[in-house]
Amino acid sequence: MDDDHNFENFDGIFQSRIRLAILSVLIAVEKAEFTFLKEKTKATDGNLGAHLKKLEDVKYIKTQKKFVDRKPVSFYSITNAGRDAVENYINTIEQLFGKK
Repeated sequence: MDDDHNFENFDGIFQSRIRLAILSVLIAVEKAEFTFLKEKTKATDGNLGAHLKKLEDVKYIKTQKKFVDRKPVSFYSITNAGRDAVENYINTIEQLFGKK
């Protein structure tokens, strides 16, 4: 099998619809609050939190925690590594379908 059709080229982090959705949202904004990501991904608190942790573990996103009106709020943003991973994922799909 040639490299253009090698499915092992896919980053396993993109196997989850929710992680792909999170990165898709974050690539379009400077930062996003947890509740905004929850609304956009339609995930439960626990499920979203688990996927955010996985993305943070691989350094694709970073977290900033603040207090807003005396309440803790978490903000998330995509890192350069995350942007590169999304770009590589898109390039791999394009190659797979002969678009590049």
